[in-house]
Amino acid sequence: MDMKTIKTIENATEKTLSSFAKLTLSLLFLLAVFLWTYSSHGKVPDNTFLIIGAIFGAYMALNIGANDVANNVGPAVGARALTLTGAIIIAAIFESAGAIIAGGDVVNTIKSGIIDPSLITDKNSFIWAMTAGLLAGAVWLNFATSIGAPVSTTHAIVGGVMGAGIASAGFSILNWGSLAEIASSWVISPLLGGIVAAGFLYFIKKQIVYKENMLEQAQKFVPYLIAVMTWAFSTYLILKGLKQLFNVSFLFASGISILFAIAAYFLTKQHIDKNLSNLSNDRSSVNKLFTPALIFGAALLSFAHGANDVSNAIGPLAAINDAIVNGGGSINATVPLWIMVVGAIGIVIGLVLYGPRLIKTVGSEITELDQMRAFSVAMATAVTVIVASQMGLPVSSTHIAIGGVFGVGFLREALDMTEKNHFQDIREKFKKHKKELENLQKDLVKLEAIKDKSKAIYIKIVETFKAIDEIEAQVKQEKKDFKDAKGAKYVKRDAVKKIVAAWVITVPASALLAAGIYYMIKGIVAI
Repeated sequence: MDMKTIKTIENATEKTLSSFAKLTLSLLFLLAVFLWTYSSHGKVPDNTFLIIGAIFGAYMALNIGANDVANNVGPAVGARALTLTGAIIIAAIFESAGAIIAGGDVVNTIKSGIIDPSLITDKNSFIWAMTAGLLAGAVWLNFATSIGAPVSTTHAIVGGVMGAGIASAGFSILNWGSLAEIASSWVISPLLGGIVAAGFLYFIKKQIVYKENMLEQAQKFVPYLIAVMTWAFSTYLILKGLKQLFNVSFLFASGISILFAIAAYFLTKQHIDKNLSNLSNDRSSVNKLFTPALIFGAALLSFAHGANDVSNAIGPLAAINDAIVNGGGSINATVPLWIMVVGAIGIVIGLVLYGPRLIKTVGSEITELDQMRAFSVAMATAVTVIVASQMGLPVSSTHIAIGGVFGVGFLREALDMTEKNHFQDIREKFKKHKKELENLQKDLVKLEAIKDKSKAIYIKIVETFKAIDEIEAQVKQEKKDFKDAKGAKYVKRDAVKKIVAAWVITVPASALLAAGIYYMIKGIVAI
């Protein structure tokens, strides 16, 4: 889907569903959560903060749907493998399925042990800290979505809980080792995502696109590529989805996934063989072969995201629920079904109402994507998450996906400068014509220095002037082409700067917000 089509859909959506209508629907969802929590927990002592926490958890879920889901379906939409409507439907189904089916295990609210909750001796202070952290993370996500910056929801909630923890018990509550891991993930995640995505795209270009018989090469290599993607997704989903039932090792999950990969290989090969006669030996036809894999990838990425990131909305809420209902103050709290449903529905509503803005950013505004490039991004996300998790590296799926988009864009710039020799050709022509211009100007000086000019000399002078004008025009154009080729940029630098800036300040911004909210809650309750 190109930018014009997306803009048309957005305009049509805005006419049928105004900003006020979207806000109204969001508020109705929050009201429904309030009424449910109040009616189902009305007899629970000190239930005020449970009700408030439920509303804030729902608000957080809305913002996760509006911001983070774009990373899963944005590349497929930008590559025109999915329409915007189709992407939203697929994401809504699989995000909610992932949240409810695989997101209900014991949630570690404070990711990687960011704070030590035992240092918060007062139960009320713990509840206030979780409430402040949840609201701060949601507010920051809301702001990031409004400026079109895809950020890590995990980092947003970690920053929120960190800031509220400091406000409640001081800096001694922090786990500095975990904070160092999170800071390193800002670099590791996009870097790995970019390198892996660029690597896959480079392989596709070298083995398929740059070959004389593209279709023959695609027939050979595409089934293998899709088999690798199937293995990576299947391994991750088995590890995530079955761990509630029994302990699943990586070797077991990857072994089972090889069977799925083999099936995917033969199904893809059969599909290509069947449709080969209807395809042309060009890039457009090769791109079409990646479309089913992109749809498949968008669905599974959405399921995995729902399973993983729903905890960012419901984790603190589960801790608040445990503290109020069971009198505990643990960061490990079993999540009731109603809390999972709130998270799942909130993500879907946020995606439907506000998701298109970030889908457009990821799919079209960073760099131009086609099916091959989008496939490379999806592969990078799946493979990098699996490999990094086994190596114990702290990574963010959001940063990996965006890093993958950066990677394929920067690879295009590099290939344009080297393999096509476009830059070198322009430079050589520019140097040649500039030299010719200098020689003509020298000849003109000599001709004009002749005192007794004959008719032939005057004709020669006129011809030289004319030649100089023509060469000057050529040199001027080639100078412009040279500068354009030298500065050819397929990745929009403004988008890169905005996104990276949002990444860097997500944790400290959420932390400061949470600290302020914590003190505000404490002040209000003390009155």
